[in-house]
Amino acid sequence: MNLNTINEVRRPSSASEVTHWRDGYAWLAGGTWLFSEPQLATEVLIDLESLHWPALTASDEGLEIAATCRIVDLDRFEAPAAWRAAPLLRDCCLSFLASFKVWNAATVGGNICMSLPAGPMTSLMVALEARYTLWPRDRPARVVPAADFITGDHRNVLGPGELLRSIHVPAEALRKQYAFRRLSLTKHGRSAVLLVGTRGPATGAVLVTVTAATVRPIQVRFATAPSPAELRLALEAAIPDALYLDDVHGSPAYRRRLTYYFAEQIRAELCT
Repeated sequence: MNLNTINEVRRPSSASEVTHWRDGYAWLAGGTWLFSEPQLATEVLIDLESLHWPALTASDEGLEIAATCRIVDLDRFEAPAAWRAAPLLRDCCLSFLASFKVWNAATVGGNICMSLPAGPMTSLMVALEARYTLWPRDRPARVVPAADFITGDHRNVLGPGELLRSIHVPAEALRKQYAFRRLSLTKHGRSAVLLVGTRGPATGAVLVTVTAATVRPIQVRFATAPSPAELRLALEAAIPDALYLDDVHGSPAYRRRLTYYFAEQIRAELCT
């Protein structure tokens, strides 16, 4: 879509060149959402492509993902053999309501910052206990756990002009065993529910992450393998009915039922 309100596109060589922020500015990454509908309040686009951040950097500490990393690059990443949870990257890439054309333009950071309940990059990063580095315009950088970034449907903790710079996925989380469950009302539709469970190889601790079914990510933790009753009680306590999403992709009752059903499947897969 042509954005006929745009009168300037800036291509800085460093984010520090953007010294102030005002209404009408917008960061441009892949642009798959930005160019999908009119942006009547936007006048200036600031293109992050010109910053040339390395897309993916693997180390002993884990995986560093630039916010501008394309979905296609994440899907093609070849992880070390010890990272047992690495196939989850592809599971979540395949959970997009998008064609391969979108994969070649859409960015990891863009999907996260949209903060939609069904955003698969949100599901991935929260499940793998990632941390986000944010760059405010007028303060030092800050680090936020992925689980705390989204506050509601299409809402997050970013301040005006604040930029998601990178995502760090710790190696410890990538070495965990994982189980994945997802369902949508149509074969290639938006997720109605997406759950990921992980279990630590040394401690046996279990983490269950609920996304898409709820307006923001929800997690329940267990020091050891929970029983079916313990898992259900934890979910009931963590997710009041008001947190279940209600839209054309599923009612709250439907999403709640699937959450409990898939959570028990994940528990059985990881703990037996």
